[in-house]
Amino acid sequence: MLIIDLPPPPPALLSGAALFLDFDGTLAPIADTPDGVVLGDDLLPLLYQLRTRLEGRLAIVSGRSIATLRDLGFGDFLLAGTHGLEFARPGEVADAPPRLASIDAVEAAFHAFAKDKPGVLVERKSISVGLHFRGAPDWQQAAGELADMLAAKYDLAVQRGKMLFELRPGGADKGSAVAALMREAPMVGGIPIFIGDDVTDEEGFAAAVDHGGAGILVGPPRSTLATFSLEQVADVRHYLARGAAQSD
Repeated sequence: MLIIDLPPPPPALLSGAALFLDFDGTLAPIADTPDGVVLGDDLLPLLYQLRTRLEGRLAIVSGRSIATLRDLGFGDFLLAGTHGLEFARPGEVADAPPRLASIDAVEAAFHAFAKDKPGVLVERKSISVGLHFRGAPDWQQAAGELADMLAAKYDLAVQRGKMLFELRPGGADKGSAVAALMREAPMVGGIPIFIGDDVTDEEGFAAAVDHGGAGILVGPPRSTLATFSLEQVADVRHYLARGAAQSD
């Protein structure tokens, strides 16, 4: 993959789209801590308007758990959480594998690692656990080595993200989430457009392209499978607002 300066997406791209949206770094700025994220009062009304415009074809696809996404206010949306391991429709119980005992063991090891390292945080999720080092970047290498060791010991997948190592069961990613959702209503029949910012979104970009759609990278240029780019969260909001307002 080459590093190129991608063009912005045309508003017409959303016409007939099945829209897949990452959350952190895409719909809301990345916060210093996982629970420090701020949505803003305009986000949910915008997403409702856009979903209506797309005849229901809008889903949130996130590394966050379904439980956290619902706590944040997305309970009335089609959701794929924990990088495609969990799915939920509005008002329904989440379809998710059980939490493994090995994830609890990893969580304990992460807490032991973080105990004497200010700025290193452990994030407990429904079926996975993350180790954040945004507040202590000097610990990146040691955190990565620990994550790799524990993944090998317990036969888990390491999910690398922005200043984060997450351990979870394997067998799914954001690309597999896109493929699964594209087979079912309301997404089936739409043109998949995936908007995301992180390396964890690359599989989502690839799946969208494979299904005849496109990926939109949020943030500075980097090696990517995306077709278009937007500079920051504010540009995503503006782009979605234009798409929601456009007429047939």
